[in-house]
Amino acid sequence: MRIVFMGTPAFAVPSFEALMRSHHQVVGVVTQPDRPKGRGHAVIPPPVKQVAQDHRLPILQPEKMKNPGFLDQLTHWQPDLIAVTAFGRILPKVILDLPPRGCVNVHASLLPRYRGAAPIQWALINGDTEAGATTMLLDEGMDTGPILLQETLSIEPTDTAAELSARLADMGGGLLVQTLHELEAGTLTPRVQEDAYATLAPLLKKEEGNINWTLAAEQIANRVRGLSPWPGSYTFLNEERLTIWRAHPLKGPMGSHQAAHSPGMVVEVGKNEVFVVTGHGVLVVTEVQPANRKRMPVDQFLRGHRLESGALLRAEPHPI
Repeated sequence: MRIVFMGTPAFAVPSFEALMRSHHQVVGVVTQPDRPKGRGHAVIPPPVKQVAQDHRLPILQPEKMKNPGFLDQLTHWQPDLIAVTAFGRILPKVILDLPPRGCVNVHASLLPRYRGAAPIQWALINGDTEAGATTMLLDEGMDTGPILLQETLSIEPTDTAAELSARLADMGGGLLVQTLHELEAGTLTPRVQEDAYATLAPLLKKEEGNINWTLAAEQIANRVRGLSPWPGSYTFLNEERLTIWRAHPLKGPMGSHQAAHSPGMVVEVGKNEVFVVTGHGVLVVTEVQPANRKRMPVDQFLRGHRLESGALLRAEPHPI
C-alpha cells in the first residue's frame, strides 16, 4: 500500500521505522512545524522529521490542517492509507475521507480506557498494573474510532512515564505493521468502542507537578513516576524548589515514622534516603534535583545541603 505517515515526537519514531522496514511504500511524511525548545529557544525539528530526512522522504509541516496547499500536496501523494502515531492534532473530515482505506492511529492505551493526550502518564498516576497499545480507525472524535488490534504489557513498579513510553512505542510500531498486514489481507474486522467504559487522559499542566503531601505515600509515588520527565514532581524546602524524581512508599510497619507528624515533614534522614510523612504512610525519597542543578541521588544532595529531621516540605516557598 501507499502510506502517508503522520507523527511528531520520539514516541512516533518506532512506528515510522517499522513502516519503513515493511513492504509498504511510505510516500510522504506529515509532522508538526519546527518549534523553539530549551533555554536557548533554538528552533528544533521534531524527531519524526529528522528520521524522514535521513530516509530522503518528502515532508510537509502545515500550520493549519485545512491549508489548501497542504491538502493539494497530500492528495497528490495518492495514499491508500494514512498511518498516524502521536501527530498532535485531530484530523479534519477532509483528511479522514481522503485515503480509500482510511486513517489508522496508534494510541498508547487499551481503548476505550484513557482517551486523550496523556494516556501513559495517567495510567501510572492511577496506579495501573497494565498498559497497552491500540490501533484504530480514526473518526472525528477524540480517540473514539473503531478498534482494530490491541496488545497488553505489564507496568513495572518502578516504571516512569519515559520508560513505559519507550516500551509502548516499540510495541506500537509492531502493532501498526501487523494491523496494515491484516487490513490488506481482509482478515481484520473493526470493533466499535464501548463508550460506557471510556475514561479520559487529559493533557497535563505544569502545576500538577506540585506535590500535595496530604495524599497517601503510594499516590504521591505514582505521581512522581507518571510526571517523569514532564512536568516533574516538585516541592519546596525552605525557599528552594526541589524536584523529586525517584521515590517509593515505605513498606512494612511505619512505627514512629508517622506518629504525630504533619504531612510533608522529614522524619528521618538516612545515608541514601529521606523519609517524609504523607497523609497516609511514609514516602522514601531516593533521587532529587535542586533548582538549577542536575538530578542526583539523595546521598549526593545531602553532601551539599543540610537536611534534618523536622524539616517541612511545602507546596510554596517559605523563608527560613
